[in-house]
Amino acid sequence: MLDFLLTSDAIIALLTLTFLEIILGIDNIVFISIAANKLPEHQRAKATNIGLILAMVQRIILLFFVSFLVGLSEPFYSLESSWFSLHVSGQALILFFGGLFLIYKSTSEIREKTSHPHQEEDNIKKKKINSLSSAIVQIIILDFIFSIDSILTAVGMTNGLHPNHNYTLVLMIIAVMISIGIMIGFANPIRKFINTNPSIQMLGLAFLILIGFMLITEAAHLSETEFFGNKVGAIPKGYLYFAIAFSLFVEFLNYKIKRNMPSKKDLKQ
Repeated sequence: MLDFLLTSDAIIALLTLTFLEIILGIDNIVFISIAANKLPEHQRAKATNIGLILAMVQRIILLFFVSFLVGLSEPFYSLESSWFSLHVSGQALILFFGGLFLIYKSTSEIREKTSHPHQEEDNIKKKKINSLSSAIVQIIILDFIFSIDSILTAVGMTNGLHPNHNYTLVLMIIAVMISIGIMIGFANPIRKFINTNPSIQMLGLAFLILIGFMLITEAAHLSETEFFGNKVGAIPKGYLYFAIAFSLFVEFLNYKIKRNMPSKKDLKQ
């Protein structure tokens, strides 16, 4: 187990996955903050911390469930014709529908944020919260919705790293625990940074589209899908890691340029 966790592939996957978990958790932080701000001042920090800890527990439970389903690799249905063939398994179905969900979720989120950037926040602000327990219940419900894309992202990033699913499960749990720990310690600074740099969150949503597409091709590969005698191959995860790293590097350069650009006041002087 330790030998696997110390490999370069596992370390890169852990760092990338932790980053994506934090980016995908920004909306969660925003909504938790909105719910907590409806409580008395002395209960807000408590509600935020409890909400994020329960979010971590909920995501770990979902990881066990999804990892079990992904482990169902035996085909239960086959289809063959002169130009097309596939062998469907539970693993392939989870990856296929998970990929479709990520593409749908990310594209709809991008459309929502570009056309109605504060609609979801406004809807949550309208809901009444009378006690700490009701705030935590609302936080748990909201986190469940946001956990689905987070869990599917984790599965997509780690699937195939090791033949033993328990090893990749441990890697996903570590990434979730690190990301939640960072969010607990730096919830407000992270939220403020993303609010002032919305392109970071857009970048995270764009990564989801890539991961969703990769999950779909992975499902086709595991189903031994063939079109006119040509098998669908798996996309090496190194390509995905490179795309994410390169995009982040470009975004970092843009951030440095913006910081070093003179303001309008300086130009007038």
